[in-house]
Amino acid sequence: MGYNILDFNNEGERKLNPKTKEILEWVYCIIIAVVLALLFRYYIGTPTIVQQVSMKPTLEENQRLWLNRWTRTTHTMPERGQIITFEAPTKKSFSSAEIDTVEPIAVYENEPSNIFGKFVKYVLEIGKDSYIKRVIALPGEHVEIKEGKVFINGEELDEPYLQSGVVTDVGEVGFSDFVVPENTVFAMGDNRTHSTDCREFGCIPLEKIESTVAIRIWPLNLWGKVD
Repeated sequence: MGYNILDFNNEGERKLNPKTKEILEWVYCIIIAVVLALLFRYYIGTPTIVQQVSMKPTLEENQRLWLNRWTRTTHTMPERGQIITFEAPTKKSFSSAEIDTVEPIAVYENEPSNIFGKFVKYVLEIGKDSYIKRVIALPGEHVEIKEGKVFINGEELDEPYLQSGVVTDVGEVGFSDFVVPENTVFAMGDNRTHSTDCREFGCIPLEKIESTVAIRIWPLNLWGKVD
């Protein structure tokens, strides 16, 4: 038995069948809800799960965080000590011949060129990896990593969030003595010996920073601001 999506009124004009109209109204509501959720997630904030060990002991695997994405929306430079998430660079390491201490900026290749590709990668976040690290140095600051410590503009950086005995070093090849370029930040994980970070791939451009960590929402006994 067929189903007509159109009815006719007394004047013979076509109109939607009441059941079809109700279905379409629900479809419109769902579409609007999805769009609003995506906009909120991209511009305002979103929950996430810690999947890396690079921020131990500050952050443990499987902890839940609420990310503030308003900083990305307003293009606000994060502060030193803030924990951020950012798009993982495509080039994770450099050879000694490739190290550029004049412009030590992370490399991002194969960027989507059309609107659909950008939507899938940056809004739906399909095919995009992100890192979570702590901001160590800001634009214009001279960074030196030596003697197992970090020096900013010649002064040893106080890092109370590190576990006792943690040594900060750079492998055979890496960024250890440079000035942070404009509109970038230098970030590292608190778990220095198990963190792939700016020591390997360079400073992160502001436009690649996705969010700052606002609060920890799980487990409940650790709920609150993350320092």
